[in-house]
Amino acid sequence: MGIATAFFIKYYGQGLIILSRKIWITIFSSILIGVGINGFIIPIHLINGGLWGVSLIINYLLGYKIAITFLCLNVPIYLLASLYDKAYFVYGLMGITISSIIIGLLTPLQFLIHLPTLHSVILGGSAIGIGVGFMLREHISPGGIDLLALLISKWLSINVGVALIVLDLIIILIGVMILRDERLLYSIIIISIVGLSTTILTYVKNINLYV
Repeated sequence: MGIATAFFIKYYGQGLIILSRKIWITIFSSILIGVGINGFIIPIHLINGGLWGVSLIINYLLGYKIAITFLCLNVPIYLLASLYDKAYFVYGLMGITISSIIIGLLTPLQFLIHLPTLHSVILGGSAIGIGVGFMLREHISPGGIDLLALLISKWLSINVGVALIVLDLIIILIGVMILRDERLLYSIIIISIVGLSTTILTYVKNINLYV
């Protein structure tokens, strides 16, 4: 019995510890992302890039619920991930499920926080960037674009933060053209903060792996 217990702990216990750690990191990060989106970005009608940004554009135009739109947009990217990298797919599925629930629960923050635009941009971008960065450094994705950025960084051997900035910038520019609102240019500041935070956090993680 002692040998069997030791075998289980060695081969399965460590995996459970890692999974538990990833779940708690996902919850913590999702709270940061939820506060950033609901507390600072939505009240000033900006977008923050990623599929959350696309969902916000659709919400502003058609009034569809952000969380539901976000889940629908993620389906094709997650199908792609399931074909090329099973680990990214599994952890990405965990990330999107937890983050969608928590971000949905934090919707009331949209009516509680009202700050000047620049303050909202800086605080919202920082909260989202730190949340996304902590998740990506654990190879967990909070959404489709982040998962796509992970896959691109793996295929092209570039930092995931750089891939994320490029993808987000494309979405922001599309949003500006569709919504025709120059205030959305503030969103460039948001994705810059998010991308910088993500790059720093994932870069530090990479350093730790080689020390």
